[in-house]
Amino acid sequence: MKTALVLEDVAAASQWLTQMLAEVFPGIEVRTAATLAQARRLTRGFKPDIALVDLGLPDGSGVELIERLAREAPDCQCIVTTLFADDQHLFPALRAGARGYLLKDQPREHLQDGLRRIVAGEPPLSPAIAQRLLRVFQAGTRPNASADEKLSARETEVLTLLAKGLPLAELAEKLGITRNTSASHVKAIYRKLNISTRAEAALEAARMGLVNTQI
Repeated sequence: MKTALVLEDVAAASQWLTQMLAEVFPGIEVRTAATLAQARRLTRGFKPDIALVDLGLPDGSGVELIERLAREAPDCQCIVTTLFADDQHLFPALRAGARGYLLKDQPREHLQDGLRRIVAGEPPLSPAIAQRLLRVFQAGTRPNASADEKLSARETEVLTLLAKGLPLAELAEKLGITRNTSASHVKAIYRKLNISTRAEAALEAARMGLVNTQI
């Protein structure tokens, strides 16, 4: 991680998030914004490797920035950093393209550990958020709760490796298929499971018992 954006309207929180990024990723360049308008201006010519995005902002929701970065900077790791742990904030953020969801009221070391997981390809999720999502899946309350039955054997293999954080190129090599074929499988999985991000894919794989649920 070489560049970062922190979208946070509380000055003290913005400062310690910036410090935390510097500790986890030494030498990283961090730019900050306190409003969506400032973030829009910053990202016109700046595509960060990672973005820590608050949701409740003076001029709107951070979901708007997540959607924009997912579209214009698909390699950016958009991580929600918020105090909101409810479904009304969680699921729209994940659908917009957030690759992780961290609660700011956690101990600092837990947040740092969550960010370090990015390097290992693991979705950074606060324990309370991971437990909430797993409970939702286990309760079968999502419309796609039985969608795993629709996945082919190959798509199940792809989902497992995707959830473990393998890039498409490595995934294709491991399965002995082309990168285009692996990308087609990923698109089919996302469509069948009604998901759009690796974070959601990892949680679906956990719900299906394909990977360790101790997130």
